[in-house]
Amino acid sequence: MTNMRALIGGSGSPRLVEVPVPEAGPRQVRIKVGAAGVNPFDLAVAAGKLAEYGLARPRESYGLGFDAAGTVNQVGQGAPFEVGEAVIGLAARLEPATKAQAEYVVLDADAVARAPRNVSVEAASTLPLNSLTAWQALDATGLRPGQTLLVTGAAGAVGGFLVELGVARGLRVVASAGSGDEELVRGLGAEWFVPREEDLATGVRQRVPGGADAVVDAAITPQAALDAVRDGGTFIALSVGVAPVALRGTTVKTVFFRSEPAQFAEIVRLVEAGRLTPRVAATYPLEKAADAHARLAAGGLRGRLVLVP
Repeated sequence: MTNMRALIGGSGSPRLVEVPVPEAGPRQVRIKVGAAGVNPFDLAVAAGKLAEYGLARPRESYGLGFDAAGTVNQVGQGAPFEVGEAVIGLAARLEPATKAQAEYVVLDADAVARAPRNVSVEAASTLPLNSLTAWQALDATGLRPGQTLLVTGAAGAVGGFLVELGVARGLRVVASAGSGDEELVRGLGAEWFVPREEDLATGVRQRVPGGADAVVDAAITPQAALDAVRDGGTFIALSVGVAPVALRGTTVKTVFFRSEPAQFAEIVRLVEAGRLTPRVAATYPLEKAADAHARLAAGGLRGRLVLVP
C-alpha cells in the first residue's frame, strides 16, 4: 500500500488525484476512511476562496474534507487508540495537501474520538464539524438553563444539532426554518417555530416577548436575526465576514470550529443515548464528488451529503 485516492480543490471544482498514503507521526493516528462528510466550507475550499478570504496562504491546491469516520489503520507513538478501532475525526486545519475526503487521513489524536456504536459509518461522518460547531457556538452564547435561544436554519445539519444540544442544556429554543420543516424541528425539541416565510424579528418577538436572549445564525440572516434578539443579548455568527454591527448593547461573536476531546466524547455519548441525531441526505462515491458539490450548492438538503471511498 503506497498510494491512495484523495480529493483536492482550489481550482473551481474537486479533483480526484493519486498521492502517497500519509504516515502517522507521534500522537497521531491514520484512519482508513469509511465515509467523509461534505460541508459548505468544502465548496469554498474547492473554489479556491481560502486565500481570498484571508483564511490560508495561497496554494496551488488544498486537501478537501473536514469530517472522517472509519477505522484506525496506524497508531503513532503516544496516541491512545488501537488498530481496528472505529473512530470519527475532524480535519480542522485548512492547508494540508490531503484531508478527510480520501482513502486515508492522518489526524492528531486530540482530533479523533471513538465512533458512536449505534449509527452507521456514514451517519457518524456527519458529526465532527457540525456537532462541534454547534457545541462551541452554544458555549459562546453564555446562556443558562431556562433562557431562550433562537436558531436560524434549524432544519439544516448544524441547525438541527443546535436545537438538540440547546434543549439538552435546558434552553428554550425558538427555531426558524422553511414552513415544511415544522414537524422536523419540533421533533428535535424546539418549543416555538417561526416559518422562514414570516418576518423573523416580528415572528420571534410575538412568541418570545422582548426577543430571544441569544441567536446562533446558521442561516446567515444577520440583520434580521440580530433584530430578533433582546437588547443586551448575544449574536453568534458561524461564517467569516457576516457578523452584524453590535447594535443595542448586544454582544456579537464569530465562532469557528476546533477539535476538543472532552466535547467530542460527550457528543458521542449523546448520540448513543438518542439525544443527538446525525442525518445523512445522500451518499456519493469519491469520483462523484463534483455531483455532491453541485447538489449541496443547490440547497434544500436535510442532513449532510457523504462521500464513500
